[in-house]
Amino acid sequence: MSFVSGRLLPDGESRCDKCSHHSRCLSLGLEGEAKYAFDSMLERSRQLKRGEDLAYEEGRFTSLYVVQTGSLKQVVSQVGARDQVTHFYLPGDLVGLDGIGDGRCGGKIIALESTFVCELPFSKLESLLQNSCALRSRLFHSMGTELRNDRRMMCLLSGHTADQRLASFLLEFSERFKLRGYSPTCFNLSMSRADIGSYLGLAIETVSRVLGRFQKQELIMLKGRQVTLLTLTGLCHVVEDSLGRHSGF
Repeated sequence: MSFVSGRLLPDGESRCDKCSHHSRCLSLGLEGEAKYAFDSMLERSRQLKRGEDLAYEEGRFTSLYVVQTGSLKQVVSQVGARDQVTHFYLPGDLVGLDGIGDGRCGGKIIALESTFVCELPFSKLESLLQNSCALRSRLFHSMGTELRNDRRMMCLLSGHTADQRLASFLLEFSERFKLRGYSPTCFNLSMSRADIGSYLGLAIETVSRVLGRFQKQELIMLKGRQVTLLTLTGLCHVVEDSLGRHSGF
């Protein structure tokens, strides 16, 4: 038996091993003392109600978070313009990487539904990083993924039609759910259409109009916040359509 964080665990077992999103977490690949040190660093899982804030914009950065269940959005305020939704976080995602640089939260983090997060106090994490190549590698991988996603969003918002943006958005979430072992063609979108519009740089009316058009074209089927992708190939064709027949602006 191993003594970890005030409790006994069977040999070789940690809380992270039991998590369904372990394969996407920083703890992946950790062994022995490194794994148990990571496990003992974890704070108790925190539950957020829908609409509850996890972090405040420009607040002091103290922790990274891993989404266990539920989903969150990041919102950045803009002077003279509507607030901008910059990220949606799903189970397994690491939240708060943009706060590492200057020690300030890069935006308000809000729960889109009942959500559980796992807290990683950064001061403790830094100490572990000094002694674990595997942990450093996982953190750098997460940072690189974040940068690639930001670059992809910049490309998406530059010169693409509303139809292409919505199709790309649906395909992105299809892939994200697939990577988590969920259905890639039938899933719930916990965010509002206003949030989707903010994320994609579109008016809410445009989002509703394009989604309605996709339904008429039998690309998708909507039932409340549940979306069924009837043809992934069809949505891919929308993204690749350079004619931009429906600008939607």
